[in-house]
This record gives sequence, structure tokens and C-alpha cells, in this order.
Amino acid sequence: MGYTEVNLNLGCPSGTVTAKGKGAGFLAKPEELERFFDEVFAAVKLPVSVKTRLGVKEPEEFERLLDIYNRYPIACLTIHPRVQKQFYKGTVHRDWFAWAAERSRNPLCYNGDLVTVEDCTVFAVDFPAIDAVMIGRGAIADPALLRKLRGGVPATRQELQTFTRTLYQSYQDFYGQVGPVAQRMKEVWFFLIHLFEGGERHDKKMHRLRTPGEYEAVEASIFQELPLRDHAAGAFG
Repeated sequence: MGYTEVNLNLGCPSGTVTAKGKGAGFLAKPEELERFFDEVFAAVKLPVSVKTRLGVKEPEEFERLLDIYNRYPIACLTIHPRVQKQFYKGTVHRDWFAWAAERSRNPLCYNGDLVTVEDCTVFAVDFPAIDAVMIGRGAIADPALLRKLRGGVPATRQELQTFTRTLYQSYQDFYGQVGPVAQRMKEVWFFLIHLFEGGERHDKKMHRLRTPGEYEAVEASIFQELPLRDHAAGAFG
């Protein structure tokens, strides 16, 4: 089908996923995980990469998990150095990422709380031997972040308006109706609102809205009323 790599996600902390023993929930069963890897690496001919957390409850769980990962030819091991129970909040255990960097037999990629150019610069200084990072929520909160990392300029108000309108229309085209679209856009704005000064009141309105019309009104007021920052600010999780 044209795929060049298989990526296994052992990092998702969502309760609806982990309750089924999937995502980061799989980390609670290292023996089963090892048997699963035996089958995967015996059968799959493509490169296999893995994204993981440190464990379910405690970072110390990662000692056992890294021992398992080191037994397989993982193309790239992406580590989000939190445990599942933290979701996206609290301490990022960079000390455990440093521990893994010294012991992993596979190439590493870092993931977690890279929201600004400064965050990425600091990480590059602290971990010069790591040549890959994964940026997820930071790129939703600031769609121009990757451009800025290449020396480009921050997003303009017009760019962001075009981006959100295009995404809004694309969701409508995909679903074939407007009903689910407001919910999808609320998820985007959960992060994107951090790029605007004083967005707390609008954020609350965004949480409460139910219809596409209500969404369109809140989005319009954000662009009309709120000053735009050069980078996303504040904690989000």
C-alpha cells in the first residue's frame, strides 16, 4: 500500500484507550508487550518505530521497558518522559530521558512540552547527540512554530484566519455535515487560544458552545478583539 514504516503508539494516555490495554495502557503488561514485539518483528518487513511513555504510574517502570526495547531493532524510539497517569501535566522527567539516552541501543527521538523556539533551543543545547524531536501540541498552539525553527517569521492574524477557516471547511467536507465540526474546532482552539492575549473568557465560551453558529461567533470575536502573541504562552495539557 506504499507505507515505508510501521509506528507503534505506546504513548497515548487517554482513558478510553488505556482501559482496553492499548496505548500507554500496554506498558502495564511488559510480558505481553514482549510477546507482541516478538510477533511484530518476526513478521513485519518494514522498519518499525515505537513511541512510548516511561510507564503507567512511576518513571522507574522504564528500566524494565527499556530493557525490552533494547532487545529489538527499533528504527526510532520516541520517548515522552511522563507516565500515563500524568497525561500531559506535571513534571517532564528529562532526567529519565537522559538516562535512556545513555542506555538505548536504538536511535532516540524526544517528545514533550516543546512549545516555543526557546524550548527547542534549550533542548538542543542540553541533548546535542539527539537529532530528532516530535512536536505535537506545540504545533497546534502555534502553527508557525516549525517555520520559526527554520528562521521564519511568526504567524500573522490573516494567516491564522485563513488556516482556521480552511480547516473548518475541510471538516465540513469530510463529515458531509456541520454537526461534528464545532466539536473538532473546539479541540483545535483548546491549544490555539494560547497564541492570543487575554483569551481566558473566549476559551470558556468555546468550551460551552454547541452549534456551528456559536462557534463561528466565538472565533470571529477572538480575531476581532484579542492581540496576537509571537508565541504560545501558558501551560496546556
